[in-house]
Amino acid sequence: MTSTPLQHTTVLLDEAVDALLGGAGPEPAGTWVDGTFGRGGHSRRILLRLGPQGRLVAFDKDPEAIAEATRITDARFSIRHEGFRHLADLPPASAAGLLMDLGVSSPQIDSPGRGFSFRFDGPLDMRMDTTRGESVADWLATAEVGQIAEVIRDYGEERFAGPIAKAIVARREERGPVATTAELADLVAGAVKTREPGQNPATRTFQALRIFINAELEELQQALEASLSVLQPGGRLVVISFHSLEDRIVKQFIAKHSKEVFDRRAPFAKPQAMKLMALDRIKPSAAEVEANPRARSAIMRVAERTGV
Repeated sequence: MTSTPLQHTTVLLDEAVDALLGGAGPEPAGTWVDGTFGRGGHSRRILLRLGPQGRLVAFDKDPEAIAEATRITDARFSIRHEGFRHLADLPPASAAGLLMDLGVSSPQIDSPGRGFSFRFDGPLDMRMDTTRGESVADWLATAEVGQIAEVIRDYGEERFAGPIAKAIVARREERGPVATTAELADLVAGAVKTREPGQNPATRTFQALRIFINAELEELQQALEASLSVLQPGGRLVVISFHSLEDRIVKQFIAKHSKEVFDRRAPFAKPQAMKLMALDRIKPSAAEVEANPRARSAIMRVAERTGV
């Protein structure tokens, strides 16, 4: 008996590709970048829209995503087994547009062996790239109470971070380190005193540990900074976020670079021109959320690189 491949529904598929290619003409040429290949939904749609002279470069850290990318035989497509912080390795002003979908793909969440979800019991891993780095279980085996609490509080916005961290370390000292998703979820459930309606008490803790172990926010900041270098004038930056910490970083980055900068020490000097122009903020339609509940928290922000 063969298992059914885990499926992924791409969020804001048409909206994202329309925003990315907007104004590029009927058969866009040039080099386009999908910073987060995932399971290839956006990449495949972009390739359908590109002209013969168009090229698509994709990035992803997940070996399973790289395996999926090898199924694309289009000569205009190439994939890099790297996180999107490596956008900085692309030549300056080489990209006609850049898309980043910051969500975790459904196959990652739904595969017990990856350890992303408390809904399935499996090894407590959570690494996007399973070929390198330490897992969440490895880190929790040695981290101090204060370190664990800080991660859960800062990345999960969890108000019971302290009690959760103490429970994890107490368990470690009594019976050995937490090794599975079910063990961690049970510990968190015992430490969280009040629960948000409809939300598992472990939601924020799992989110925090995943963000931390993959350095997701730091990588996002690096990729956004790199976008200013690699995007051509008129090139679009399209970013889809799924929680408030990510969206805050994207929103502040676009806002910072969408205004002229005056030097207070030289009040009569010409201001530094803005590098981006904010274009749009889009959320999934009610119909999309009904069909794919994982889309409900998505926010897409669109900006355009100016000519400076």
